Amino acid sequence: MRRRPGLSVRLKLTLSYAGFLAVAGALLLAVVWGFLLRYVPDNTQGLLGTSPNRYLLVRTFAPAAAVAMAFLLVFGLVGGWLLAGRMLAPLTRITDAARTAGNASLSHRIRMTGRQDEFRELADAFDGMLEQLESHVAEQQRFAANASHELRTPLAISRTLLDVARKDPTRDRGELVERLHVVNTRAIDLTEALLLLARSDRGTFARESVDLSLVAEEAAETLLPLAEQRGITLDVTGGAARTSGSAELLLRMMTNLVQNALVHNLPDGGTVTVHTEEQGDASVVRVENTGHPLPPELVPTLTEPFQRGTERVRTDEHAGVGLGLALVHSIVRAHAGTLDLAARPGGGLLVTVRIPGEA
Repeated sequence: MRRRPGLSVRLKLTLSYAGFLAVAGALLLAVVWGFLLRYVPDNTQGLLGTSPNRYLLVRTFAPAAAVAMAFLLVFGLVGGWLLAGRMLAPLTRITDAARTAGNASLSHRIRMTGRQDEFRELADAFDGMLEQLESHVAEQQRFAANASHELRTPLAISRTLLDVARKDPTRDRGELVERLHVVNTRAIDLTEALLLLARSDRGTFARESVDLSLVAEEAAETLLPLAEQRGITLDVTGGAARTSGSAELLLRMMTNLVQNALVHNLPDGGTVTVHTEEQGDASVVRVENTGHPLPPELVPTLTEPFQRGTERVRTDEHAGVGLGLALVHSIVRAHAGTLDLAARPGGGLLVTVRIPGEA
């Protein structure tokens, strides 16, 4: 924004200091005049019959008072300028850091030393904001790069299949169509997941009353064939857990949690338990599944987009697009909730979702 030029804060403070000293000096001289000189007689004999009289005192006092006022004014200007510069030095560093950040350099930090005061509190808050912005921008850059890679893969496969079919007209068309269908379905699923992720991040959705226990039962019923196919026991327990939000997004959250628990489970004889309850003013969902032990350093990365982890990659028809828990995290965050992941001691994962209850 372009603004008209004006006086700097340093100059304003300097003029304020000098003005204060000048006013204080003038008041002091007025007190001297009012309470001292008025008791000196204005006659030729002066005070107690001796000289000097008021006239002589005024002629002697006035030049000295003028010199003192001039000294106070100069002292106020010089001292005020130096003092204001010292006081505003931290603000200059903060301004320079803001300009640097405006030039897309988010790695710069102020790191102001010294005892706590308003400027240092502002500098610490600004450093925290830059750290969050840098982390968010880096996350968005990784997301864009990963999304581009994931979208490019099915397109490259489709182009390869079409090139092969064009060079070999005798190739089985049915096999080609089936493989193209699988590849395009994956690309469509990925695109829809990206759109849903963007929608949940914006938080632009209508809110309504939702019972998470009913949502859990619906998700479990939908995924029951997958559980039976894999020989996994799927249970839904607990009671009502009402909240306010998007029924569609919360169903997608629950479906992703249950499907993730089913896919990343034991080859046979595994279990998945979905429990819903109300705890105070929050509605809680816990999804617990058996499975292979997870490295502790892997668990915090599972909510990052396209971060599947080497021990959790699937190559079957339920491999997903790498956005399952990332979508869950985004949906939970859009509903002002929290998502906690914990590796079970015996293997598998425990996911806990807490969303504010219905008011």
